[in-house]
Amino acid sequence: MDNNTLMLFAGIGALLALASLIGFVLKRRNGDAENPVIDNLNARINAWWVMVAVIGIAFWLGHTAVVILFYLVSFFALREFMTLAPTRRSDYPALAAAFYFVLPMQYLLVGIGWYGLFAIFIPVYIFLLLPILASLGGDTTRYLERAAKVQWGLMIAVFCVSHVPALLTLEIAGFEGRNLLLIAWLVMVVQLSDVLQYVCGKLAGKRKIAPNLSPSKTVEGFVGGIALATLIGAALFWITPFTFWEAALIALALNLLGFFGGLVMSAIKRDRGVKDWGHMIEGHGGMLDRLDSVCFAAPIFFHTLRYWWG
Repeated sequence: MDNNTLMLFAGIGALLALASLIGFVLKRRNGDAENPVIDNLNARINAWWVMVAVIGIAFWLGHTAVVILFYLVSFFALREFMTLAPTRRSDYPALAAAFYFVLPMQYLLVGIGWYGLFAIFIPVYIFLLLPILASLGGDTTRYLERAAKVQWGLMIAVFCVSHVPALLTLEIAGFEGRNLLLIAWLVMVVQLSDVLQYVCGKLAGKRKIAPNLSPSKTVEGFVGGIALATLIGAALFWITPFTFWEAALIALALNLLGFFGGLVMSAIKRDRGVKDWGHMIEGHGGMLDRLDSVCFAAPIFFHTLRYWWG
């Protein structure tokens, strides 16, 4: 990691330390009384410490470690998705192919930087292969729904997420050797948007923006969180190949994509009758609960960079 990356992680550590101090003070002031909001806040902060530490170690170890990290992220996310979706015995060949062939192959293509195949492997070849595998069992009960479920799980949990480490494969003039900062900027901007929408919604939220999909999202939280995260993304332009205004526009687009991606994933959860995708991350739910916004933002960010700056 270069000096800019180290400075960035030092700044993140300082912010988390401040957040931990605030959470500690709030807990002490509340005494022995239970407060779900404060407890949830502290659980989220503790989970962020762990997540930042894991990402930092992967960054320190280099390219291969980052690819392996996101491979594991995709594995757990895909498992959460498939766990909540109904399956039948005839789906096993497609599921086995998804976990033991498609997932490792996609990240192998990312690891070796084979863009030509990595970009179309899942949405072209695999999307045509999986329905064939599902049809071999001869079970036609809800066949279209079952085939679409596996395809959508791979699209969200594997194809979209794999675009995050794929940022390491980009060759940007004048930005050589600093692609890790692109991953840090993307994840930070989109995740801060989620956090700030939550905070602004708790502080000033009154009008629900999509009560049937996500009752906790409010108009005030949406506007405040998007605006603040966009401003932070613009302020961090110095770790990217963008100018201030380019960083602001891209951050705004990514935050909007992240918000609507969250609504899509909330709609799927409501359809399955659950509040969270899982319980893997304390205070955050499952892996997909942290990835929903990144899933929709990462591919757009990657291809925008490749087209305009790569």
